[in-house]
Amino acid sequence: MSDSGDLALGPARAVRPRRFARLQTAMADAARDVDATLELVLPQPQGLHRRVHEAMRYAVFAGGKRLRPCLVLSSAELFGVDPQRALKVAAAIEALHTYSLVHDDLPCMDDDDLRRGQPTTHIQFDEATAVLAGDALLTVAFEILSHPDTHSSAEARCRLVAHLAKAAGNAGMIGGQMIDIEAPNRTFDRGDVIALQRMKTGALFEFSCEAGAILAQAPAADCERLREYARHFGLIYQITDDLLDVVGTREQTGKAVGKDQQQGKATLVSLLGVEGARTEAAKLARNAVNALESYDHRAEVLRDLPFFLLDRES
Repeated sequence: MSDSGDLALGPARAVRPRRFARLQTAMADAARDVDATLELVLPQPQGLHRRVHEAMRYAVFAGGKRLRPCLVLSSAELFGVDPQRALKVAAAIEALHTYSLVHDDLPCMDDDDLRRGQPTTHIQFDEATAVLAGDALLTVAFEILSHPDTHSSAEARCRLVAHLAKAAGNAGMIGGQMIDIEAPNRTFDRGDVIALQRMKTGALFEFSCEAGAILAQAPAADCERLREYARHFGLIYQITDDLLDVVGTREQTGKAVGKDQQQGKATLVSLLGVEGARTEAAKLARNAVNALESYDHRAEVLRDLPFFLLDRES
């Protein structure tokens, strides 16, 4: 079932509130369960190196919607994957995502002092500890994926490791970050911006959505459907994030706003304008839902999430 008809009424609030209530319950459950899993898989502060453990846990448990874990759990539900296995992968992607935020906030990168309404890790601790905590979260993600508890099949574990490494590496998030750093020094057209955002932000969303199919050892066609969904979803997320940077407040977002314009970064919002970007996001939401056409009620969370993002305030 598609929500395309509802989009004619306006942004995400046009989708029936009852459905968003279910979605928010699913997101809250996912966040609770993945936090419990992270509590188990992250090291407890101990030893002479306990400070890095404290910084890791500070960064991970500073809040956040746990959107990527929710995507992992929702994609796994499509195929009846053991929830405990899916939670391990969800914890891994959240650890890796948090590493990227810790490093993004450093003075040599975005130089932010606030994240999720709290001091960033390098402010709470120090720059060297923040670098090490980020490195440790990156590596613990692959430690989780490679553990037999995540999947009994070594082939499935290797696929998870390989796909996350590609999504997070030079052809994915890292490559996108490099392009973003150089962006103020060149002129970007629409295609350039989309390529940047699909690497920097979208690649981890693609992994999160495809992870359920990998865990289920599902056919390639299922992997491609979920990747297609994620490609649209990732762009929606980035557009709405960039909109918040333009029209949001520090109190809403829990971080500084207006930085894209200050740094001269090209975004779809700067290219299309606020209303044009909102229209583009709505179109992408319809496309994302269409990619899930072959799935039944099990995909309800995945179908609702793109429309939920359209009206996000944080």
